[in-house]
This record gives sequence, structure tokens and C-alpha cells, in this order.
Amino acid sequence: MDWERKTVVLGRLVGLALIPLLGLPAGPVLGQQDGMLDPIVVTAPRIGRDLQDTPAAVGVVDEEQLQQGRQQLQLDEALNRVPGVYFQNRYNFAQNLRLSIRGFGARAPFGIRGVRILADGFPETLPDGQSQVDAIDLESAQSVEVIRGPSSALYGNASGGVIDVRTMDAPAQPYTELRGTVGSYDFQRYGLRGGGQSGPWSAHVSAWDMQYGGYRDQSRTEKSLFNAKVGYAIDPERSLTMVVTALDQPVGQDPSALTRAEARENPRQAGGQAAQVDSRQEVEQQRVGLRYDDAGTLPGELALYVFYANRDFEQQLPSTFFPSRIEYGREFFGGGAQYTDAIDAGGLPLRYTTGVDMARQRDDRQRYTVTAEGDRDNQTQDELQKGTNIGAYGQLDLRLTDRLTTTLGARFDHVRLSIDDRFGDQVGSGRRNFDELSGTLGLGYQLTDDHRAYANVGTAFETPTFTEIKDAEGGVGFSRDIDSQRAVNYELGMKGFLGDNARYDVAVFRVETRDEIVVVSSEGGVDEFDNAGRTRRDGVEAGIEYFLTPQLTVSGAYTWSRYRFRRFQDGDDRFDGNRLPGLPEHALFAELAWREGDVYAILDGLVASQVYADNANSERVPGYGVLNARVGTTARTERLDVETFVAVNNLTNKDYFSNIRVNAAGGRYYEPAPERNFFAGMRVRF
Repeated sequence: MDWERKTVVLGRLVGLALIPLLGLPAGPVLGQQDGMLDPIVVTAPRIGRDLQDTPAAVGVVDEEQLQQGRQQLQLDEALNRVPGVYFQNRYNFAQNLRLSIRGFGARAPFGIRGVRILADGFPETLPDGQSQVDAIDLESAQSVEVIRGPSSALYGNASGGVIDVRTMDAPAQPYTELRGTVGSYDFQRYGLRGGGQSGPWSAHVSAWDMQYGGYRDQSRTEKSLFNAKVGYAIDPERSLTMVVTALDQPVGQDPSALTRAEARENPRQAGGQAAQVDSRQEVEQQRVGLRYDDAGTLPGELALYVFYANRDFEQQLPSTFFPSRIEYGREFFGGGAQYTDAIDAGGLPLRYTTGVDMARQRDDRQRYTVTAEGDRDNQTQDELQKGTNIGAYGQLDLRLTDRLTTTLGARFDHVRLSIDDRFGDQVGSGRRNFDELSGTLGLGYQLTDDHRAYANVGTAFETPTFTEIKDAEGGVGFSRDIDSQRAVNYELGMKGFLGDNARYDVAVFRVETRDEIVVVSSEGGVDEFDNAGRTRRDGVEAGIEYFLTPQLTVSGAYTWSRYRFRRFQDGDDRFDGNRLPGLPEHALFAELAWREGDVYAILDGLVASQVYADNANSERVPGYGVLNARVGTTARTERLDVETFVAVNNLTNKDYFSNIRVNAAGGRYYEPAPERNFFAGMRVRF
């Protein structure tokens, strides 16, 4: 779509947005209840509870916050409102979104590690600890729960936390919805969504296609996604749910990073050899998951699940100086069971849950050199990577008094990583087993009817990923010395209500980590990792939601973090006391939202302080503040709803970096973010 046509479309969308203001009747805002502060039930901490009764740092983002006037590029649009969570890499679809919780995951070269990701209860995190979120359907996301800190110990291979994304269930009233969004830099997304119930059957389907030219050269993306959730109620207490997801990303270009001088000269240019070799990522993935819930056969509630995913992946990195073409075919499958019940323990009410998770990945991986034009040349790698994770866990909540509750949880994980090298002299073959025990202990105390305090301590671990377990020499070696990194997390918190109009959550934490996995050398474009450091992470997280009036809401999230190397030596260089790179000490999100009837206007801002780009803290990256705005409305008739919205990102046209590539070679740390840009959308629901 050229700009002339796009201008016409935007004009029509703005015109439609004004129709309800000219006299059409208004209806209730989506998700608005009679009370402003309704109870929120969370399930991610393994035992379902009201959010305010959960003795842990848990954030919840609801459907209204996820869907209302969103461009749906990445998860950060809605999850920036959760304290303790920090995002990068929003605009580079070849490197995937990078996120960190309490500093874990920030140093991943691409993708996500150190954080467990779930989608509709099925794992997106592989046995070796790596995750991708490109197959999560944000267009049908209904809620996201974020666990920070010790409670995440019950999910295994992750130190930072858990993100649990739930897509929409079938509504009682059937509907069909056509959706379209267009915007700056040739952004287009068109989709279909709908669902309903018929007897014991229910279904919800979402399908869309996106094309995005991107702000920088060599950043074009084409992506399609299909997500379906089908349910069958066997009887009132037993049900089956199947989730099917299919991703097709034939184009995901990588503009690479720039030096500081290049970013000043022209922030829109591609870096290095990105354009020369057409650096990009191509992905196809299909996944099916089946879940069985039973609350009638046994005294408690039983849940069983199985899943299977297949992923075909090809990536061209932006260089010809090392083997830069990566290809693999992946199978990822597994299952698990969980049982939850409540009993009387010596006159005290006790709730408990126990379960097992099993997963296996099988990557058939190849690597090649490329010519100066980016054509595939000589093969340098041919290996089969296999990872297996079996974990058993249990948790109990014991109410000692009317006000005091204790929580105890433990998990044992067996992780096996193996590489069968089928290339050359096969020096890359090897096997490693990791047996890890994690635990959490907490107390929750109801100070008053409106305020609850809690304290938790928990342990966590991260095994090396397949990328980190390999030696640098030739890119095919196998490290038999690198060990898991382990963390102890201490947390104090309070949550509750301030009068009838405000909800708050505050947590103070310290995380002590040993055997931190770090880069110790780089050769031929391949990093070598080792256990070379200890770190300490201290921080404060605070969140609030305050209804100034029934129509006007102020929300905020603030994180203060002091993340430091306690002991870290890289060759002759010592970095003791240095800040962990890529992470700000201060991050503030604020939102002012006005909703009345079917009309909304929302202004939000994110402020982040300076970060360092390297372990030596020699390259300082300035902080930034970004404002975004969106307005929308819905026109309703007896059988038709038409929602239209317009939005502006980077309202003040701030120059900043959407991603910092930590410890990148040649000073190529910087990925500039887009200037002021616009988008508008329409959703027609029948």
C-alpha cells in the first residue's frame, strides 16, 4: 500500500472514529465491571488464588490493557506496566524480543533465556532454557500473568521469573470480527477473529497477516499467524481443550547494529554487511497441545497435558567473516500432570499441588559459510542436539491462623544435553547431565483487611544452553566444564488497597548468583562461555492503579535496580563492582487513561536511565523517555460493532535505542528506534 492510498485509509478511519461522538448511543467499556477494583484470580503460581491473597510478586495484565488500541508488534507494549520487567529489541523481528526479569535474560545475544514462557499452559521454553515468543498470538491474548522472584522456582530452568500468556476462550455469544491496522513504515495487519459455543463444544479462532517495512534499511518483515482453541465439555466437571498454532515468517530481515558514529550519521542505515548478504530470518512453526481437566474423578483437581511442536528455521547473520548461515529443524514435545487438593491438617486448612513436567527437544542443525553476495557456500557444522528435561514439584499452602499463611515448595529437575557431531572429525560430540533441586519458602500476613505483607526466599538455576555449552574453537567444540548458574532470591513485599479507588504492590528483593555464565572469549564470530563470576541484584519494584474518577485512571510502575558483578575476571581484566550491562538503574512506566462509554483516550510513557553496553562499563548509553498516545471509540448497532482507533508512538520524536547488543564486537552496540510514527485500526464485529 503506497502512502497516497494509506492516507485515504487513515482519513476514513479517523472519520469513522468520530461517528459515535456525533450522536450514536454509547455502551459499556469492554471489561468494565460495576466495581472499579474487582477481584483478580491468578493461576501461574501453581495454586489459584486471588491476586491480593497471593504472597508473591505477581503482575497481571488484562484483556483491556492488552487489546485496546494496540499495534501488537511485541509483548512489551502491554507488559511495560509490570515492575521489574525490562524489554529490548522490539523492532528487529530477526533477533526476537529480548526481555529480562530482575536482570535475568538481559545479556542473551538474541531471544529469551532466564525466564520461563508459557502459552495457554504449554511451554515455549526449551529444555536447555531458551525461549521464543514469535508464535504467541497477541491478537487473541486475553491475560498475561508475570511471576517475579522465588515463586518461579516451581517451573524449573529459569532464574528470573515466569510469563504465562492466555489466549481467548470461546464466548457465550458467538461473534465474528474483521480487523485491520495500518501505519508508518508500510505497516499493515489484516486479520479475522471469532468464536462461540454450541452444546458441549466451544471454539475461538484468530488468523492474521502482517507486513512491515521497518524504520531502518534491511528491516522488512512478513509474518502470518493462526491460533485456534477448541474445547469440549465432557460433563460439568471434565473438559478437553486443544490449542493449535501455526506461524509462517518468510521474511524477517536483520538490519544489524551500528557504532555510535554510524548511529549519529544515519540511524536508519543497516549495519555492517547486513544489506550485502541480505541478513534475515525465515521461520515456520506448527504446534498442537491437548489439555484434560478433571474436577470430578478424584477429591481434588487433576490436569493432564501433552504437546508437540515442529520448527523449521533459517538465519543469515550479517557477516561473511565467519560461518554465518544457520539452519535447523526442531522437534519439541512433552507433557505433564498436576493435581491440586485441599485437606484438613490437624485442624488447619491446607492446600497443596504436586506434578511432573517432561519435555524434549531435538535440533538437526547445520551451519555454512557464505560468499560475498550472501549465497550459501561451505558447510562447517552438522550435528544433532538433543535436550531432555524431567521435573517433579510440589507446593503447599498452610493457613496457620486467620491472618498468617505459610507456603513451601520444592522441585527437582534432571536436564540432559547431548550433541552428536556428524561433521569432520566429530570433536563436537558430548553429553552433560544436570541434576538441580530448587525450593521456595514464604510467609504471608494479613495486616488489615486491605493490606497484606509477605516474605519469600527461594533458589533457582539456569543450565547452559546449547549455544553456551560449545567451545569457541571452530564453533564445534563441547565444554565439559561449564556448570549451571545458581541463584538465591530474597523478597519482602506488601500489596493491598488504598481506600476504594487504588490498588498497589511493592516488593524489595536481593538475588545472589554464583557461577554466573558469561562470555570469556570470542573467536571466528563464535563466543565461548564459562562460569566466571558472582553477581548481586538489589532492587525495589512498585506498582499502582488509581481511579481518580470512574472514568479516569492513573497507573504506574517503577523499578530501582542495583545489579553488580561481585566477582568477575575476564583474562587480565577484573570487573568487580561494575554494573551488569544492558540494564538501567531506574525504569518508570506511567499511564493516564480516560474511558467513558465506548470512547477512550490513553497517554503512556516509559523512562529508562542510562545503561552500559559492555562488562568494562566503558561504553555509556544515555537514558531516554518516550511518550505514546492512542484514542478510540466504538459505534454500536443491534448486530454490528465498529471500533476505530488512532495512535502515535514516540510522540515527542525522541532519539533513542530500542536495543543494545551487549559486548558486541567492534563497538556495534546500537539499534536505533523509530522516530515519531502513527498507526490506525478498525475492528468490525458481527
